[in-house]
Amino acid sequence: MGIALPDFPWDSLAPYAARAREHADGIVDLSVGSPVDATPAVVRDALVAATDAHAYPQTMGTPALRDAIVDWYARRRGVTGLVPDAVLPTIGSKELVGLLPLLLGLGPGDTVVYPRTAYPTYAVGSVLARASGLATDDPAEWPASTRLVWLNSPGNPTGAVLGVPALRAAVARARELGAVLVNDECYAELGWRPEAWGATAGAGSGAEGSGAEEWAAAERVPSILDPRVTDGDRTGLLSVYSLSKQSNLAGYRAAFLAGDEAIVRQVLEVRKHAGLIPPAPVQAAMVAALGDEAHVAEQRERYRGRRAVLAPALEGAGFRVDHSEAGLYLWCTRGEPALATIALLAEHGILAAPGTFYEGEASQHVRLALTATDERNAAAAARLAHLSKA
Repeated sequence: MGIALPDFPWDSLAPYAARAREHADGIVDLSVGSPVDATPAVVRDALVAATDAHAYPQTMGTPALRDAIVDWYARRRGVTGLVPDAVLPTIGSKELVGLLPLLLGLGPGDTVVYPRTAYPTYAVGSVLARASGLATDDPAEWPASTRLVWLNSPGNPTGAVLGVPALRAAVARARELGAVLVNDECYAELGWRPEAWGATAGAGSGAEGSGAEEWAAAERVPSILDPRVTDGDRTGLLSVYSLSKQSNLAGYRAAFLAGDEAIVRQVLEVRKHAGLIPPAPVQAAMVAALGDEAHVAEQRERYRGRRAVLAPALEGAGFRVDHSEAGLYLWCTRGEPALATIALLAEHGILAAPGTFYEGEASQHVRLALTATDERNAAAAARLAHLSKA
């Protein structure tokens, strides 16, 4: 018997994309957050040096990669005390999101909880496992059957960040239920408004030369493994992270998870049997990416600059930007059905993602990505200025 999966939502954008391409200056595609900037040379060089990959790679990751992940969590996320056996590389993060309920042995009668406004793959994972899915942001609504809870902070599509108190409340409720709690944190290096989640504001901008530690202290997005959240106990907790955003490695499929050593071991055993192994050259590239902070700071500033152009242009065109305190997107509304906004933007050569993909048919939001080139981003701002005068 087949599994009844939802329609792939991106296919429905085809007519809007076709309309946007009719613009005299071409389409500005802000719909998908796929990186357009170059993969850093330090990463590409590491990949090339590792291409004599004649032996099978290690599912658990090379010792160098596991050490690099442990060090990165301590240096960039403030998570100390991890050991190599508590981390695991994955083939990008989407496959893990989609497969984790299966990897944990969930099935009928179990419930997977995910955010109310969310990346669709959390729900797909519950369908693949034939478990029940529940979209809610309130831990009090998590039922007794809950076995897996997904948080997404910073969030896609909203860019919302959960502060330490909210993460602590989620941990407490998950432990009452005996559920595994996972935070998808792949936008964590792209924090823009730390005051929105209770972090210290007003310190360094994060630009190269301002100092990595100054940035980390001022704008660090809290991890589910942060000691302020866990009180030193990572039981039942996992963090998921991807290098697609911070390092322009979407094409490499390079991600990892970390946290409760017993759960990581369980996931590893299933992945070994299923052959879910990141290629050896990619593992070497990941080591290089995790060890180099200069390219991350440079890329962060590119996105900061694009945001500084696009956000005021949207507001000038009558949009309200909601949340969007971190990540690669601006989550905004004109107070009308999402598809009406998508059609209006397409008339001006701009393609965005409708909020219906993430929060249902009643959505009045659209999501615009910061991943277009500087030239295309500026073109979008100019077209929005024209829209405001229409």
